[in-house]
Amino acid sequence: MSRTARVERATSETKLVVELDLDGTGTSDIATGVGFYDHMLTALSKHSGIDLTVRADGDLHIDAHHTVEDVAIALGQAFAEALGDKRGITRYGDATIPMDEVLVQAAVDLSGRPYFVHAEPETMTPMIGPDYPTSLTKHVLESFAFNARITLHVRVLYAGRDAHHIVEGQFKALARALRTAVALDPRVSDVPSTKGAL
Repeated sequence: MSRTARVERATSETKLVVELDLDGTGTSDIATGVGFYDHMLTALSKHSGIDLTVRADGDLHIDAHHTVEDVAIALGQAFAEALGDKRGITRYGDATIPMDEVLVQAAVDLSGRPYFVHAEPETMTPMIGPDYPTSLTKHVLESFAFNARITLHVRVLYAGRDAHHIVEGQFKALARALRTAVALDPRVSDVPSTKGAL
C-alpha cells in the first residue's frame, strides 16, 4: 500500500507543489523562499518520518503570508490524500517536546473532522529572521489541520524567551504526534472507528 501524494496549487499569488510519503524516513527537500519556514518544514519532516518535498514560488515582494499559507493548505491536502481510507492506522498521537526553555504539547486525531485549538504566548517578538512573522504559526497549523481534516491541539506549556524555540517546539511536537498517529497498527485491519469510517 502506497501512502503518497502530490498536490499542485497555482493562484495569482503562488505556484507550488507538495509531495509526501507517510512511510518515509524523514527525508526532505524544501524551498519556499522563506528561510525560517523551510527550517520548520524540514524539522516537521525529520521528526515525523514523513518524506516531504516542497517547491514554492510566491509573491514574496509583498510578504511571506501567501506563500506560507498556500504551502500549509497544500500540505494538508496532500496529507489527507496520502492517508486514503485510513485502514490500519493508529489514528491518535500526542507528544510533549522540550525545546530548551520551552515545552510544547501537541495532540492529533486523524478523525476526518477538522478542528483546531492553539495556545502560545502573545508577547513573542513579531519576526523571526527577515521574513517570518511569528503570527503566521497559528495560521499555518490551522490551515494544515483543516485541509488535512484532522483534529489538532497545540499548546505551549512553558513560554520561553526565544520565539525561535517557541515556534520550533510547536512544529516538532506536531511532527512526533503525527508520527504516532499515521503509524500502521498490526492489530488493526479496518478503520479505527466504531462508525466504520473516518
